[in-house]
Amino acid sequence: MQIFLAYLYKQLLYNRNLKIKKMGIFKRIFKIGQAEAHSLVDNLENPIKMTEQAIRDMKVDLENSIKALAEVKALAIRSKNESEMHRSKASEYEGKAIALIQKAQSGTIEATEADRLAQVALEKKEEHGRSLTISLENQKKYDASVAKLDTQIKRLKSNISKWENEAKILKARAKVSDATKTVNKQLAGIDSSSTVAMLERMKEKVEKEEALSESYAEIANENISVDEELDLALQSSSTSTSDALAALKQKLALKGGDVEDV
Repeated sequence: MQIFLAYLYKQLLYNRNLKIKKMGIFKRIFKIGQAEAHSLVDNLENPIKMTEQAIRDMKVDLENSIKALAEVKALAIRSKNESEMHRSKASEYEGKAIALIQKAQSGTIEATEADRLAQVALEKKEEHGRSLTISLENQKKYDASVAKLDTQIKRLKSNISKWENEAKILKARAKVSDATKTVNKQLAGIDSSSTVAMLERMKEKVEKEEALSESYAEIANENISVDEELDLALQSSSTSTSDALAALKQKLALKGGDVEDV
């Protein structure tokens, strides 16, 4: 029984260690996949294209802001018109109430009826007065919103213009940088691998050809016959003798000229 329990314990430990190892492997595989995914995303992210897309998104926001500004301005204009209308109506009903009281005083209309109608007119005046207050408050809010939106739109336009110019400059710089990198890379590759190696091989080949030519010349000299060697020696000797004779004649001629002068 104890042997069986010991065996079972060992099996449990073995399974546990195996499970831990598998988990470690899966974790490493997940990390590798995660790193590859981040690398892929980094490669896909083109800063210039992302900047251009951000500018396009900002232009869409600008269009929406301009549309919202137009709508708020329309509400402000409407509130202003309503305010003028309520102010005019309130003044009109106040004038009617005054006219009714004056007619009652002159006896044109009964005082009771005049008071009733004047009261109605004053109620209308108060109603339009309240509406005027609400319209003025709304107009004030709309005007504040218009001013805020207008400031935001101006700032957004300025930022878009500035960022478009910066994007153009960065795009041009990126092109120059890529071209420079390509040229430098090609130059580095040529200097380090191909051109220098080709020059070394050419130099080695020329040296071999020169050595081979000298070798053939030595072999050719060794193969000259005795008669050819004698003829060459005599030819060089006669040439040198002729040169010496010509020099001697010139020397004598010069001396003879000196004697005659004396």
